[in-house]
Amino acid sequence: MATVTGSGAQPGLAECPPASPAAPAHPSPSVLTDAGDLLRALAAPVRIAIVLQLRAADRCVHELVDALDVAQPLISQHLRVLKTAGVVQGERRGREVVYRLADDHLAHIVVDAVAHVQEGKP
Repeated sequence: MATVTGSGAQPGLAECPPASPAAPAHPSPSVLTDAGDLLRALAAPVRIAIVLQLRAADRCVHELVDALDVAQPLISQHLRVLKTAGVVQGERRGREVVYRLADDHLAHIVVDAVAHVQEGKP
């Protein structure tokens, strides 16, 4: 079994950086379950598109409907899933609810996933 190290690494393989203190090497089963729930909440093309829209700016439902060309009930349903998962937060402003991402980590997950898929595409 070969070991990958800094100078003796195989071509194309990078040495992994040390683990972040925020991401323990052996997370508890409940943390893994919660992470799986979060990833499932992000695992729909419309929800990915919503996250990308909210990364650019806070938006209300009708703005998401216009930007994504998706019916309002479907946008509302996807927002409900994202809100339940803690991905987005809504704030009522008069008759509208303005949605925003709960934090930047979530946008990074989606942006990195999209970038990864695009790397192999012509």
